Parts: sequence; structure tokens; C-alpha cells
Amino acid sequence: MQKILISACLVGEKTNYEGKSKYCPDIEKLLEKYELVPFCPEVEGGLKIPRDPSEIKGSQVISSKGKNVTREFESGANKALMLCKYLGITKAVLKENSPSCGTHMIYNGHFMNRLIAGMGVTARILKEHGIEVYSEKEIDKLL
Repeated sequence: MQKILISACLVGEKTNYEGKSKYCPDIEKLLEKYELVPFCPEVEGGLKIPRDPSEIKGSQVISSKGKNVTREFESGANKALMLCKYLGITKAVLKENSPSCGTHMIYNGHFMNRLIAGMGVTARILKEHGIEVYSEKEIDKLL
């Protein structure tokens, strides 16, 4: 069975910045075709649960308290890429709007609750290395 990387919060793990899950019932459909490999790049990059929300501003990731957390986000993204290469994973389902996992939309970097077109750090790095990235809203494309 083909493996697919999936944002850990989507399978029910309480890894988002508030310590909550973002469980997506549609992932149940994926289980018929794929082996799911849950991964949270923010946690794997060294950030705690809970943590201050972060947004991408220019080329950096900044927390709501002004701390530069770019290094942690990049570390987690690189670990996700290494895991994909190690396990032969070619597809990922990632949490839309996240500064790590957003595949099409991210918050605008000003903590105003406004979305803009863009990719999270992990989504971008995976895509740059040939991994197909999908949001949880695009699961049907994988079935």
C-alpha cells in the first residue's frame, strides 16, 4: 500500500498551536488506498504545544509575540522532506492556511485573520522536491 504524508492534526493529534486537533473525517476515505504517515513539522521542528500562533511575513516566520521562528519551521520542513525520501512518499495531504502546511492559502503575516494566496514552509519545500501536495479540501483528487 502506498504511503502518504499527512498533517498530524488532520488525523486527530492535538498538535496545532492551541493544542487542538483539526480532525478531518474525509481522511477515512484515504485509508482504503493509502497508509497514512502523520507528521507535524512545527512540533518536529522544536516548537511546543501549545505555542504562539505564527505567520509568514516576507521570507520569515514570526510569532504573534514577534519571535522569529523561521529556523524551527525550516527544520520541521526539512525533516518532513527527509521522511518522505526515506519512506518513498510522493504525496502529502496538508492543513490548509497553516504557515507550515498551507498548500494554497496562508495568513497575511499581520495577524489580522486575513488569508492570501501562498504556501506554508513545509508545503513549499515538499513541492520544490517533487512531492505532490494537497490540502484536506482536495482529498477526492487522491481517490
